[in-house]
Amino acid sequence: MELFWFIVLVVMLGVYVILDGYDFGAGIVHLFFAKTDEERKAVTNSIGPFWDANEVWLIASGGVLFFAFPTLYASAFSGFYLPLMLVLWFLIFRAVGLELRGQIHNRLWERFWETAFGIASLCLALFFGAALGNVVRGVNLGMVENGVSTVEPQYFFLELWNPTLDPMAESHGIIDWFTILIGLVSVLTLTIHGANWVILKSSSSLNARLKPAIFKINIALALLVILTFWLWEHVKPFPLNNLFAHAWLWIFPAIAATGLIGQFWIRRFKKDGMGFMFSTLFILGSLGTTVASLFPNVLPSTNTVNPSLTIYNVAAEDYELSVGVYWFVIALLLVIIYFIIQFRVFRGKLDDVGYGEH
Repeated sequence: MELFWFIVLVVMLGVYVILDGYDFGAGIVHLFFAKTDEERKAVTNSIGPFWDANEVWLIASGGVLFFAFPTLYASAFSGFYLPLMLVLWFLIFRAVGLELRGQIHNRLWERFWETAFGIASLCLALFFGAALGNVVRGVNLGMVENGVSTVEPQYFFLELWNPTLDPMAESHGIIDWFTILIGLVSVLTLTIHGANWVILKSSSSLNARLKPAIFKINIALALLVILTFWLWEHVKPFPLNNLFAHAWLWIFPAIAATGLIGQFWIRRFKKDGMGFMFSTLFILGSLGTTVASLFPNVLPSTNTVNPSLTIYNVAAEDYELSVGVYWFVIALLLVIIYFIIQFRVFRGKLDDVGYGEH
């Protein structure tokens, strides 16, 4: 049952990254690429009917984490307390920026909330990427100092950064050069993803500028991905052992590579949905590669005193996990029905939705 719920959790997080990821990317596009009121309106219209529903996947993933892997939930939410609070505030500002922008028709008011929306989206993309970097790097479980645990083996706490910004130091911080690198990869990835969504759901003049911009950003993304893989070997030696042990797992890097390479043809695509498909493939392939390389670990330990947290030593009791399957099936059916209705109602271009206008 542990494996079943782990797959469910990973799939739900993947869906969240795909759906709310294009919201973050659209916010970054809104901040840096949209120059006129018409272009800014096109961006907000493209995500307006979807963004609040997309965030539900994050809440649902947290619920599954709490239900199926309570020890991991307790460990992560205590150790990552500071960045989680920052993420919460950024989520609030992003939502408030979208909702309040059209309440008062004053140029200063509108620009302030537009900027808040864009900056919050950028910071969320960066922090979620850095969070993934922390999981990949591992944490000092038990807060070991001089070979002795100072807290219980499954707990830890991370400051925002350590003085050296060194990911291999005994005392870690949320921010170091490795997690920042993955954060930048996340920002570029979601910027491309969001730009592809705007192209898919709008007919704005902005689209003509976004396609060459995606091509250029994808060059930087490809270089950062290569650099990240090289540095990953130094931070965590032999990170792809699982893939070499199980050849079928190489399907995930292949999917990621297909998505990354496909973006280089963005200017030749005749159908607007092609770019979004390739950016989705890159995200899913990258997430799948990361999960496959870590399995069965869900939070690696960087010391030799306390073992890593795995899906087996953080899971709830078998009876609880078994009973939860029935409720999960009911919830899944309701979610599928909801999203079918939502995407049927808001299919096609959304230039005339008029989101946020009051």
